[in-house]
Amino acid sequence: MEYKILVVDDEPEIQTFIRISLVAEGFEYLGAASINSAQMMWETHKPHVVILDLGLPDGDGFSLLQLIRRSSKTPILILTARDQEEEKIRLLEAGANDYLSKPFGIRELIVRVKVLVRDLVKDQSNKDLLRFGQLTLKCSSHQCWLSDNEVELTKKEFAFMQMLLKAPGQLVKQADLLTCIWGRTHTEDTHYLRILVSQIRKKLNDSADTQKIIRTEAGIGYRLISENSLHQSRTFNQGNDT
Repeated sequence: MEYKILVVDDEPEIQTFIRISLVAEGFEYLGAASINSAQMMWETHKPHVVILDLGLPDGDGFSLLQLIRRSSKTPILILTARDQEEEKIRLLEAGANDYLSKPFGIRELIVRVKVLVRDLVKDQSNKDLLRFGQLTLKCSSHQCWLSDNEVELTKKEFAFMQMLLKAPGQLVKQADLLTCIWGRTHTEDTHYLRILVSQIRKKLNDSADTQKIIRTEAGIGYRLISENSLHQSRTFNQGNDT
């Protein structure tokens, strides 16, 4: 598999020698020189690793780090000229996987990218099958099962279910779903989600009235529920009624 590496840096010389080195190591190079172009590359190509410079012409790369972390665990390697300990702690706490201080050696950069890819491969192999309740998703083949019955899902339907199964039982916000599935220009198009969820419910023998599998948190987002959690909720409500 050819792993895609997105390099976000506004210095042409840095882009050039990183590109040459990545391609020589068998990686697919993607380049962006601003936050705006990086966002478009991120949404279009879904890179496996991001190399991110903080000092960009249209803002601080830290904002792009935060944006990616809202919906993805893609490994991010920060390039920074800010060498203070507090800054490094802030980056790691915000979700950066690693960082390199400028100036840096290209061999060290490539080794660090390889480590991130290695960890990514391990993580992906452990998470190829996602299970919750009667639902199973196989990410590598885009297959879905309800109990033992395979359910045919479209690309967007699968992406929706995958996001919910990666956070089983937890609320997944509308804005994150819309950004991940349709792109950042559609964060207000909540009717897209309503139509999509309605289609998925039909395929899973669920409904807006019973909500046995997908629960709608009105105006906020969606979460998966299992028979156990549904039973516990009913028991709790009956207890309150007595």
